[in-house]
Amino acid sequence: MPSDDVRLSAFVRGSVQGVGFRWWTRARALELGLVGFASNLPDGRVQVVAEGPRPACERLLALLGEQPSSLRRPGEVTGVTDQWSAARPGTIGFVER
Repeated sequence: MPSDDVRLSAFVRGSVQGVGFRWWTRARALELGLVGFASNLPDGRVQVVAEGPRPACERLLALLGEQPSSLRRPGEVTGVTDQWSAARPGTIGFVER
């Protein structure tokens, strides 16, 4: 992975568990060429960690919080908090946890 890649950690709030949100996120991330994961958190949020070129990560972040969703995103998102850092080498693929 090139050193100019970034790591996006997004925490998505709303009705996002048990509705196919992680699957939808994985599909969008793969379309954008990103690696990482989407995982349910015990408090009802979904954590999305994506790595790749910053423009692709920014596009995924926009899709996660887009109101209304143009791509029929499942569930209802009430907010997204994002954190940015350097990419970590060795991540392969994008998985649902």
